[in-house]
Amino acid sequence: MRVAILLAALLPACVGFHAPVGGANETGIADATADAAIWSPDWRTIGTSHRGRPIRMTRMGRGPRRVLWVGGIHGDEREGAVATAQLPRVLLALPDALDRVTLTIVEDVNPDGTAQGTRGNARGVDLNRNYPAPNFRPSRFFGARPLDQPEAQALHDLILDERPHVVLVAHAWRGDHFINFDGPAAALAATFASLSGYRVQPSDGIAATPGSLGSWVGGTLGIPILTIEYLRGRDPWSAWLETRAAIVAVVLGDRP
Repeated sequence: MRVAILLAALLPACVGFHAPVGGANETGIADATADAAIWSPDWRTIGTSHRGRPIRMTRMGRGPRRVLWVGGIHGDEREGAVATAQLPRVLLALPDALDRVTLTIVEDVNPDGTAQGTRGNARGVDLNRNYPAPNFRPSRFFGARPLDQPEAQALHDLILDERPHVVLVAHAWRGDHFINFDGPAAALAATFASLSGYRVQPSDGIAATPGSLGSWVGGTLGIPILTIEYLRGRDPWSAWLETRAAIVAVVLGDRP
């Protein structure tokens, strides 16, 4: 409840939390100039794609709760792009948030796929099937072996270095939206659902996802991981607005 009250009080007064106007940035999403002044990320490259594009991360906060946000893995699922850009700005507006959490943001694990508008990377491999979970299945589309794609390796290494308490990943689903979870994340998924209206969908209730990030992080490492399945084709600003309170509550570890 604390997050919902604070958001209601603060966000209407924060620049950028409305349908944007003006020019568009390189991703095609318009941003307010004042927003850029508030949040200027210090990007660090943690790896490169097959075609040499950087895989970037940034970090903010100094709190004991370590959270990893992944802005996207499939290049044709960019509905979470605004959430990736706006989440830090919300935390900056919330009193004591940065004393409670250390947030690491990976902008996009699959920059080649994003550039070409495809699910897989430049080699046609689904990066969300290339992790060293027991259910990994070698194939042309999943990789010959776990982590044989540099993009997957980069995120894998970051997770082992960071050992986050929770991971959130932005995806999109055709014809539906829901919050998917792996590992010990049922309570977090329930919090997300109560604040967003998204239904909860555990991974064992949907199609098999061999070698997925969720299978490895949640199943192998035992780290709670939430996969936000936005409605495919949803306007990214609308997607952010309908999930922002839920995202912030999970990041801060608050309950509704």
